[in-house]
Amino acid sequence: MPRQVLEESRLHPAIREKVATLNADIVHNVQAAAASNPVLVVGMAQNPHCRGVRRALEAAGVAHHYLEYGSYFSLWRRRAALKMWTGWPTFPMVFVKGTLVGGQTDVQRLIDSGELKRLLGE
Repeated sequence: MPRQVLEESRLHPAIREKVATLNADIVHNVQAAAASNPVLVVGMAQNPHCRGVRRALEAAGVAHHYLEYGSYFSLWRRRAALKMWTGWPTFPMVFVKGTLVGGQTDVQRLIDSGELKRLLGE
């Protein structure tokens, strides 16, 4: 079932540009990094799950690129743009070959099952 997103026609014309461009740079940065790195971890400082998924990837011998946006005390509004874009509610956000695969628990399942290596073509 597709995720619900408010149709542009349901936005008043006076606010459409603001909705389209609000924190769009952070989304574009993540899109570009996800397209150019086989594994991308998007996280934030002080979050133990972000550190945990990076350690799990390293232990599995999977190279990854890491982008960090703020902490619990900063940049939360900018990170909200990523949550709205992906529909994923928490950090980290892990992309494999441009596809969002989830967070720490989801990636650990992929590692344990061997699916991560299959997704990467190894």
